[in-house]
Amino acid sequence: MSTSQKPKNRPFRAKTGKPGGNGANPGSAGAGSRPGGGGQGQPQGGRRGRGRPEAEGNRADRPAREPSSERQPKSNASAIGLSDLGGGRGNWRARRQGGAASLSGTEGGYPLASSELLPPAEGERPKRPQDTTYTEPQRLHKVLAAAGIGSRREIEEWIVAGRISVNGEPADVGQKVGPGDRVRINGKLMPLRFAPRIPRVVLYHKPEGEIVSRDDPEGRPTVFDRLPVLRKGRWIAVGRLDFNTSGLLLFVNDGDLANKLMHPRYELDREYAVRILGELDEAQRNALLAGIELEDGPAKFNTLVDGGGEGSNHWYRVTLSEGRNREVRRMFEAMGLTVSRLMRVRYGPIVLPSRLKRGMWEDMTEEEVCVLAGLPKPVNPGGKGKRTARQPRSTTPR
Repeated sequence: MSTSQKPKNRPFRAKTGKPGGNGANPGSAGAGSRPGGGGQGQPQGGRRGRGRPEAEGNRADRPAREPSSERQPKSNASAIGLSDLGGGRGNWRARRQGGAASLSGTEGGYPLASSELLPPAEGERPKRPQDTTYTEPQRLHKVLAAAGIGSRREIEEWIVAGRISVNGEPADVGQKVGPGDRVRINGKLMPLRFAPRIPRVVLYHKPEGEIVSRDDPEGRPTVFDRLPVLRKGRWIAVGRLDFNTSGLLLFVNDGDLANKLMHPRYELDREYAVRILGELDEAQRNALLAGIELEDGPAKFNTLVDGGGEGSNHWYRVTLSEGRNREVRRMFEAMGLTVSRLMRVRYGPIVLPSRLKRGMWEDMTEEEVCVLAGLPKPVNPGGKGKRTARQPRSTTPR
């Protein structure tokens, strides 16, 4: 018999050993039965219930699936809050074609991938951007990424799309922001704060035989050879000390603070311990306190205290509010006296520590630097990387 002559409505005979057959005789089905017909326990025809009872073929014993919010989303778009893109699942390609127009608006476009703007997951508390404080201008995408707004790549895309503004103007890729700049994303102000940078101040006990200069034609030792190396900037010497003068010398890495410490209008006292050959009489003491005339103008001591001495050497403690070249030595020489030793022991409010030996240096603490510079105290004093402990150090001359 050819294929075209075979009957097309042949009864289905369940194979023996298959589940759902219930041991029925393969020939028990009538010649006129149709697939899917028969009573309970009879095999079904068709692809859906082949070889299984009706209950099992239709999965009647399985409970119906009900919608639940706890189910895992079917796509990443719904997981990050992009389920309202429209057009059904898998339509992100069509959405990207019109993305340039939708990014510029606040409605219907891609929302920011930010914990601030995305709805929190069930049982999770909403996150807020971190309140990061900077001391120097930083690149915009770096600042926003550190604040938890998004990744740097995402932020750069938002900048190109015109969603980020700085001071009311569209931001540029690579733009830096600093104190006073107002950064907005989709019109919402971001909490970015900039604090004044705390300068670094080093106390150095200068020995005799060093010059306060970086270059010396004679090749003499310089104080800068003993200072620590700065990663950024350079050391500025606050005032100078003569080649044969020792004592306290300050170094800062901030020009404004250096000017504040050196300018005569701030009238910071410099205190020196002076050893002279001989002794001052009353007339000389009064003259030095009242003021004498030098080659470069009048000069006087603010205070002059007798420190005692033995033999021909006598010690005095003097203070003055300016630091002209060799001023202390020239004032005593004008009285006919020779200075055999000169040492600076105080500069303004900073006193030379007794533990700081000659040729050694130490950092001022950040709290002391803030008081000296007139800055607010640091929020986290004593934290990691803060200059809090005084540790006199000695650096091998370079």
